[in-house]
Amino acid sequence: MKTGVHKKFERIIKGLGFLLAGVLLHGSAFAQTIPPGAEDQKRISSQMWSTLSKVSFAMQESPYGEMSLPRFSKEIKELEGKEITLPGYLVPAEGLKGAFESRHFILSSLPLAACFFCGVGGPESVVEVYMSEPLEYTTEAVKIKGKLSLNAMDSYQMIYILEDARFMGISK
Repeated sequence: MKTGVHKKFERIIKGLGFLLAGVLLHGSAFAQTIPPGAEDQKRISSQMWSTLSKVSFAMQESPYGEMSLPRFSKEIKELEGKEITLPGYLVPAEGLKGAFESRHFILSSLPLAACFFCGVGGPESVVEVYMSEPLEYTTEAVKIKGKLSLNAMDSYQMIYILEDARFMGISK
């Protein structure tokens, strides 16, 4: 039997889920906006980023309760397990505090000052990367190649993951 406290807690959790869904969906609409001061950097556009943007989100049950989860297009599903190359900007996975973990980071189609974590891009504008060799941090746009994994359920990781990734050079 649920007590009044349990019911109130459930309403709060469901409300937070809807709020998160709204933020994710609303944030995607602003993916093209670069904030003041970051105009010298630009959104990286490529056919692959365009393909990865073809994802929608819907409220669904997950191991963590009801959440806004990705629905990958057929085109994206066909890329799972294949090697892809993405240009983008490095974002330390653990934030800017501490040392840069050179084997694990986020690759963003937007510069650091305008990335998903700053509220500009959507979750489709970033990829979690696990490198096969260490990579030195740079603020320049880079090209990374790796095997694509899709993540529809684990809220502790990005929806796109590149594994066994390699540095392919500075993006022009």
